[in-house]
Amino acid sequence: MSDQFDVILLAAQRVGTVNPLAAAHGVSHKCLVPVAGETLIGRTLASVSSHPDCRSIHILIEPDGERAVRPVAESFTRKDLPIHFIASDSNIAASVLLGCENGTAPFVVTTADNVLIKHDSINKVVRAIGDGADAVAALANKDDIRSVHPLAQRFFYEFRDHGYANCNLYGIASTDALNAVEIFREGGQFMNHPRRLVNAFGLWNILLMRFGWVSIDAAFRRMSKRFGIDMRRVPLSDGTQAIDVDNERTYRIVEAVLENRVHDLKI
Repeated sequence: MSDQFDVILLAAQRVGTVNPLAAAHGVSHKCLVPVAGETLIGRTLASVSSHPDCRSIHILIEPDGERAVRPVAESFTRKDLPIHFIASDSNIAASVLLGCENGTAPFVVTTADNVLIKHDSINKVVRAIGDGADAVAALANKDDIRSVHPLAQRFFYEFRDHGYANCNLYGIASTDALNAVEIFREGGQFMNHPRRLVNAFGLWNILLMRFGWVSIDAAFRRMSKRFGIDMRRVPLSDGTQAIDVDNERTYRIVEAVLENRVHDLKI
C-alpha cells in the first residue's frame, strides 16, 4: 500500500449561526480567524500540505464560504498540490463522505482549526492504516495534555487505564471502512451530548466506558465489532495535538503554544 494519502479538511461552520470567535475577530468564518499572525485554516493547510506524501486536499465548506477561503487556502498550499472545494453538508458524517467520494483512499481527516497538527502525528495515523487498520483515531492522554496547559481540555473520556481526548485526526483506509464515518453522524462533541454516544456506540458499550470498566484498547475492539471493521486508536504523546481552537480559552492557549510562551499564560 502506498504511503500517499488524500486529506479531508472540515472547514464549515453551522449554517445560520454566527460563530462567536469569528465575530470577536471580525471575520466571516471561524477558519479565517487569525492566530499568531496567520489564519487558522492557513496554518493547518501549511502543515498538512507540506507533508511529502499528501496527494490532494478536499476542503469541505459551505458554498458561501469558498469565495472567502479559496485565496487563503491557495496561498498556504504548495503549488503542485490539487485543492478541491466541496460544498459541505450540515451533517459532519455526510461531509466526510462527500470528501471521500471525491478523493482517493486512504484518507486523513482533520479540521481547519487543528493548527497545531504535526507531520509526526499524520505519519502515525498513516502507519496504522498501513499496518492493517480500517479506521483510526488519534488520541492523547490527560497527563500529556495538561502538561501543555492545565485548561487545555476540560473534559476527558475516562477509561480503566487513563483519561483521553481526541486529536481531531482520523484515518480511513478505504471506502469499505466508511462505516466508521457514522461516528460523526450527529456532529461529534460527545462529551456534551450523551445521546450521540449511545446512538454511535450502543448503550452497553457506553456503560462500560462511562464507569471505567474497560481500557481504551478494549473499547476500540468493541467498537470494531459494532461497526464490522478494524478500528484502532493512535496514541500521541504530544499533548498539543489534542488542542484545537474551539473558543476564546483554547484560542489563547494555542496562540501561546505557537508563540512559545505557554508557561507564562494566565487564563
